[in-house]
Amino acid sequence: MSQVETPQAGDDRATDDDVVALLMRQHGDIRNLFDEVEGSEGDERREAFRRLVRLLAVHETAEEEVVHPFARRGFPGGEQVVEDRLAEERAAKETLAELDGMDTDSPDFLPRLMKLRSEVQEHARAEERYEFTHIRRSTDAAKLASMARGVKAAEAMAPTRPHPGVESAAANVALGPLAALMDRTKDAVRKAMGKDG
Repeated sequence: MSQVETPQAGDDRATDDDVVALLMRQHGDIRNLFDEVEGSEGDERREAFRRLVRLLAVHETAEEEVVHPFARRGFPGGEQVVEDRLAEERAAKETLAELDGMDTDSPDFLPRLMKLRSEVQEHARAEERYEFTHIRRSTDAAKLASMARGVKAAEAMAPTRPHPGVESAAANVALGPLAALMDRTKDAVRKAMGKDG
């Protein structure tokens, strides 16, 4: 694999054993999907947007289950760092809810998508600066790997690339309602990390 190629989310061949590196890769996958939605139209745009929504949903669910609980107690000031990230997530979810009911060909769609992109990128930068840096400094490789297992279990629920002709449980789940996807993601994360529901 070349230096510039980024493994796609849900790619079980990727050897992500550091939760911070894995989440940073997902931030890249999210940026790429925003580009794909912006650069397409019609059915391609609708499909790319559905994949973006699913990836955002499972990414945030994984962070809520894996990253935020560690950050709250893992380093000084962690509680406030998490509260700030949750406020950013709420703002982005409101914009996403507006977009979710829109026709992707509507003239209002792209301006709202740009607003969502800006909110998501600002949130990602804040996570990387205020949360991820402290996580890496505050724990050991075994804990980073344990947390990565939880995030990998989540990302398997929403591959960023469609796999034509390949039906899998993960693909079927990703086509369901977002609330059900998020619940299944929580269950998968907890199971992967050895926690009961």
